[in-house]
Amino acid sequence: MDGTDALYTHATKYDVMPSTDDFRFNAHHLLLDLDATTNQLMMLVVSHEIFGSRWNEAVARQKQAYAAWISILTGIQIDPMPVLDGRAVGGDTTTSE
Repeated sequence: MDGTDALYTHATKYDVMPSTDDFRFNAHHLLLDLDATTNQLMMLVVSHEIFGSRWNEAVARQKQAYAAWISILTGIQIDPMPVLDGRAVGGDTTTSE
């Protein structure tokens, strides 16, 4: 095998990205967005801006980023953050005392 054969084999090996790589690529971008939106919320808290339209927009953006991240996770059998999301564990609307 000469150098051109090795180059050809290498190029065709990576022509189609496996689904694991697709997931990692998408997950990376979604996590960057989630991290950025969460940091924006934290900066607003530090600057005592926890009311008003700027706060509401930042909260909505962070919720959207979180929902996008969760939407790509397959195979999760439990709700990952019911307490933080304000939902009851198990999806029912009643809470135990």
